[in-house]
Amino acid sequence: MRKVLLALTLLSASLSSTAFAQQQRSGTAEEQKACARDVSRFCRSLMDQGDFTILACLQQNRAKLTKPCSQVLTNHGQ
Repeated sequence: MRKVLLALTLLSASLSSTAFAQQQRSGTAEEQKACARDVSRFCRSLMDQGDFTILACLQQNRAKLTKPCSQVLTNHGQ
């Protein structure tokens, strides 16, 4: 779960508005919940390789992600 939070932090950091990114630093509880299953399903073996790796994994598996997680990525410009 910690890696999910870190991955969502990266999503937040990619926003153009720095102030908003600081407020949403680790993603909302809803965003975390939306992507937790997808991270576990598609990126479990990469969880110890860092946040950018998890984000890349989610992007590579975009077509397979649940709609809520895909929407989280879209909302954060990914």
